[in-house]
Amino acid sequence: MSYARLQNNQNTSNFRCCLFQEPLLFYLLPPILILIIVLGSIFNFIALWAFCFHIKSWKASTVYLFNLSMADFILIIILPFRTDYYLKQGHWIYGDVPCRVMLFMLAMNRAGSIFFLTLVGLDRYFRVVHPHNNINSLSTKTAAFISCGVWFITIAMTALILTEDHLEEDPSSNRNCESFMVCPSASCWHDLIFILQFFLPLCIILFCSYSIIWRLRQRKLDRDSKIRRSVKCIISVGIVFIICFLPSVSTRIEILRLLASPQMNDCSIYRTVDTAFYITVCLTYMNSMCNPLVYFFSSPSFSIFYLKIMRCSNQSDSDAVPTITNNLTCNNQQQTQIG
Repeated sequence: MSYARLQNNQNTSNFRCCLFQEPLLFYLLPPILILIIVLGSIFNFIALWAFCFHIKSWKASTVYLFNLSMADFILIIILPFRTDYYLKQGHWIYGDVPCRVMLFMLAMNRAGSIFFLTLVGLDRYFRVVHPHNNINSLSTKTAAFISCGVWFITIAMTALILTEDHLEEDPSSNRNCESFMVCPSASCWHDLIFILQFFLPLCIILFCSYSIIWRLRQRKLDRDSKIRRSVKCIISVGIVFIICFLPSVSTRIEILRLLASPQMNDCSIYRTVDTAFYITVCLTYMNSMCNPLVYFFSSPSFSIFYLKIMRCSNQSDSDAVPTITNNLTCNNQQQTQIG
């Protein structure tokens, strides 16, 4: 169901505000979100367990990865409320303040994930292209200060959501809780931040990727294991950017383009692209499942830890009746600290 409403601005001229209730979203998105919650919870539990108990020596890149994991943890906490919202056919039952907090935390996860992925990419760039730069010897304390600064910027960029009322009642008496609406000039700053916070880091990632590949070809270092790991890391960061964040930004730009077209006056024209936007927004939540790929290629400690988990899992699957010895061996392997 979709509906349109005419509103008056201060100059008493009319503009059209299109709000949509698309049944497809209520059937498609809940299963996707539930899958993301389950897999994201498992992957983040394993990652946090590795950070807390199995990473012996921390580096600057480890600090960035830990903060990336914390951003995913925030998402996993708040995503069940988003799922409940879609299960209730787009009806928010928890009031205005919880609506603002949920949308704020979703936006903060997105921005935080993008920024910390960018820091991981920059770390790989300096280690490969400028191996003797002083930035490669940053202490974990300095990296922690940088991470705090990134969180401050992230909160400052998304705090605007907390100051606005996002509840909108439709003709079916459902209370919609959305931070994006198909309205001309309804949230220009929100849209601007949404787009810029993706494209600026994307340009940095593309530059880092090109520089790393160019340096490898120049010096023929592609056989070095550390260099190969850096290449795989920057590629995995690029994959997360393309799969998780690019689709939602592209569809939002298309919506803004349609809104800027003077001949587009019918709300039904926006229905398809608006539905596509909310579907692609759910892809951004998939970063909680894709980020472990970045952990795997960024740190040898994570590679060893994941491989041990897989080895123990394969052993338990291959044995119909696991012996006490195998169980003890597997537990001892998991409790061994890795550097």
